[in-house]
Amino acid sequence: MPKYLPIITGVQEWHIITCEYPPQLGGVSDYTWMVARGLAEKGDRVHVWCPSGSAPTAPLSGVTIHRELGKMNGAALRLVGKRLNEFPSPRRILVQWVPHGYGYRSMNLRFCMWLWKRARVSNDEVDLMVHEPFLAFGEGSWKQDAAAAVHRIMAMMILNAAKRVWVSIPAWRDRLRPYLLGRNLEMEWLPIPSSVECDLNPIRNANSSPTPLGTQHTLGHFGTFGRPIVEMLEPLIVPLLEDHIERSLVLIGRGSTEFRSKIIEQNPQLDDRVHATGQITAAELSAWVQKCDMMIQPYPDGVSGRRTTAMVGLSHGRPVVTTSGTLTEEVWEQNGLAALVPPGDILRFLAAVNDLLSDEQKRSEMGFRARRFYADHFDVRHTIHSLRFRRELDALQCQI
Repeated sequence: MPKYLPIITGVQEWHIITCEYPPQLGGVSDYTWMVARGLAEKGDRVHVWCPSGSAPTAPLSGVTIHRELGKMNGAALRLVGKRLNEFPSPRRILVQWVPHGYGYRSMNLRFCMWLWKRARVSNDEVDLMVHEPFLAFGEGSWKQDAAAAVHRIMAMMILNAAKRVWVSIPAWRDRLRPYLLGRNLEMEWLPIPSSVECDLNPIRNANSSPTPLGTQHTLGHFGTFGRPIVEMLEPLIVPLLEDHIERSLVLIGRGSTEFRSKIIEQNPQLDDRVHATGQITAAELSAWVQKCDMMIQPYPDGVSGRRTTAMVGLSHGRPVVTTSGTLTEEVWEQNGLAALVPPGDILRFLAAVNDLLSDEQKRSEMGFRARRFYADHFDVRHTIHSLRFRRELDALQCQI
């Protein structure tokens, strides 16, 4: 991704189809909102087609929300198709794809067939943003393996409908390529930007600034505290804190309060050094991250460009200790964006934390590199540019 972006002219119209959108919670919801806002800020006309919600969505200038997707069943898809046909053809449809998001126990073949018809019969241009392609085989029950098989059929259908494919991490290219069925379709990497803007406004920060924890070093972890990551995080907490009275830990995000209660129940001696924020606003979250000396972010399959929780640390210039796994891109090590250790290696993880906490200059340099690289490559403006530039480039090639 170039640091300096060429100028794009012209107004484009987008129809974003997503399985979730604010006020619904979730990574796809946050991402779709950022993309819709970014496209609209460039002057494009944006329509978001999403499931019905229990509360109204905060308005965005230039963005029209259509809740007709409902439960994503046949009746809802027919209604959305009818509404889409009211717009000039060809319509550009940007689909946020994660198979378990579209209902029917993550096996909504009807939706995939509908999308294929939009491309092949209605002559719509389908862009596919693949957040996750499909479940893996052999990692659960026979029911999960059955769903994994159906997911691959779904992948073949939607890839056959797509004119352009974007992937959240490069590893998805190799996994998806067999399901292109011989099509020569480029799949471009489009990293997921941080869902939390770094708020440096001193007035807003004064209102949302967290209470100091009273220790020399504050470690942070941001996430939703799901089981796979909690199983990696939990064994780290006592050795990170127990013999280091100068350290405290702040657990940030939805689910953090419950996780803290579990930790303190088992380790009451840490009561005054483990804090949980619970679910908080983006401004409060940004303020907490800025108070941390470093972030500890283990992932079972390794850090990657789809991990928005890691991107928050990078965008805020915080040094991050994390894991390197099968999905980790080369840029993390090549550019010194984080301290990387193998998943499950507790001793090396602890050593990496201790090493950074003992060297303030090293922490500062890592944080600076992370923030600069994020701004130059991962920031949402690169996402918006890639989407808009690809459309204009395709249009120019058609005229040649």
